This record gives sequence, structure tokens and C-alpha cells, in this order.
Amino acid sequence: MKKFLIVGLGNIGAEYVNTRHNIGFKVVDFLAKKAGVEFETVKLGTMAEVKVKGRTLLLLKPNTYMNLSGKAVQYWMEKEKIAKENILIITDDLNLPFGTLRIKPKGSDGGHNGLKSIQSVLNTTDYPRFRFGISDDFKKGKQVDYVLGEWDEAEKVKLPERLEVAANAVESFALAGLGNTMTAFNGK
Repeated sequence: MKKFLIVGLGNIGAEYVNTRHNIGFKVVDFLAKKAGVEFETVKLGTMAEVKVKGRTLLLLKPNTYMNLSGKAVQYWMEKEKIAKENILIITDDLNLPFGTLRIKPKGSDGGHNGLKSIQSVLNTTDYPRFRFGISDDFKKGKQVDYVLGEWDEAEKVKLPERLEVAANAVESFALAGLGNTMTAFNGK
């Protein structure tokens, strides 16, 4: 059975649950809920296992905080013997409009500390990543407050539908491959 490591980036703690920076956690939470499975505490995070048409998706929420996400990614890749082309890192992106998806086979960290950590630990920028747009609707000097802020009312209304599309994109990655998923979901 083909295995995939789907890593939702976020920060642990009640104060971060509904923040824009935790969209990675939200996407994997949505996938687990849809499959009717629970997260269990594991080394360096919490994990849920989802089966989709002969594929195993290991949904990981690192508990290392964003800046040390690479440690958890590397540990689980090695433990489960998952190749880097079968990992998918889900993160927030200020450069995309709210809810817009962009999936890429590689790329820079874009200033994102979670991606910086993964890049540093894996010693490469060559791994699939899934960026979920949170927009850049903040005043100069207020980026941290915005990213660590909670969704506004308009975003909260649209979020369930965007999470459904994001979950479909993750399943597509495992079933149809990266290229087909990029074609079907990028910009959606």
C-alpha cells in the first residue's frame, strides 16, 4: 500500500487554534473528521491515519511549533520510509488571496518559518508543498498580528467550503499525482 505523509503546519495551543497561521492543522483536521478518525499523540506531534482507495495518508500535526517543523517531518519520513515526493506540506500563504490554493513540487520558503525549518533539515527545497492563501489584508508593520490573528467573519463563512476543496486536493495528490492535482486545483 502506497504511503503519503501529509503535514499540516501550525502552532500548538488553544490561543492558535483559529488563527490564519494554523490553516495546515485545519486542513488535516478536516480530512480526519471526513474519514471519521481521531488524532493520537505520537513522537513530535499528533497523527491520524486515513485510507483512500488503496493509499494510506498519515496526517501529521507537528507539536514542535512552526519554527522547528522540519524535525517532525524528517523523523516521520524516516520512520515510515516515505520518499520526499510522497510528502505534502500544507501551509498558509500571505501572497495568495484568501482560500486560493497553490500546489508546487518545490520552491523557496517564501519567508515562512515552517518551510525554512523543513528546508534546513531536509537540506533541499525539492519537496511538494500546498499553500493555502490567507491574503495580505493588513497594515504595514502588522503582519505578525494578522497571521496570528483569527479569521474575520467573511472568511469564517467561506472557510468550510475552502477546507472541502483543500481536502479534495490532498486526496487528489495521493490518487492522481502531483501534476494532475496542480492542473485541477491551482488557483482554485
